[in-house]
Amino acid sequence: MFVNLKRKVTPKQMLDLEGERMIEILDSIDENEQQPSIMVPVDDLDTADSSPDTVDELAMELATIKQPAKRIAIIGSRNLAITHQQMIETLTTALVQQGNTIITSGGSCGTNAAAIRGAMKSNPDKLKVILPQTIGQQPSDVQDQLIGVPNIVEHSDRAMMTLADASRVCNREIIDDCNQMICFLSHTSKTLHRAVEYAEENHKVITVFYLD
Repeated sequence: MFVNLKRKVTPKQMLDLEGERMIEILDSIDENEQQPSIMVPVDDLDTADSSPDTVDELAMELATIKQPAKRIAIIGSRNLAITHQQMIETLTTALVQQGNTIITSGGSCGTNAAAIRGAMKSNPDKLKVILPQTIGQQPSDVQDQLIGVPNIVEHSDRAMMTLADASRVCNREIIDDCNQMICFLSHTSKTLHRAVEYAEENHKVITVFYLD
């Protein structure tokens, strides 16, 4: 069984964190370092299989966390308070300044929009936006936000799909392209919960921020 390190943070804790502090939390895995405000559950640690394959998988995940420059997916809810959006924007800016590449999707508001703004402030070349369909199928405000983004992936092959179906496929593509994922969601966000499950199945390093 794969041992997954997944951090869960409450809305109040989110608002208490500044960008640099959040970076420390995302990067910290030292067993001796205490993070009293953050719960870090390790799934089924007591029953984890100690086979060589399991050990190799855990070693790969820990190595990913320690990489100096990572490909980090940031996805999440569109319905966010302004304070949460500002926090995501600050976090994304700090991650890019550390040399990480941010992968997200389009969005006129919420998580994706905040991630795009944060990355564009720091280094547009470190931003990759994967759209569920084509730019032409995005709302005009989303198209406006994508002006100047140098790395946009469109999918004309999904033009006939519903946006919901195309978005599910898009989330999987984003996850496949990253080695670490940060997700902002509520407990009722079914599509995002499926994305988190998919990331777990593919042994990604996951940080989940619950908004409710």
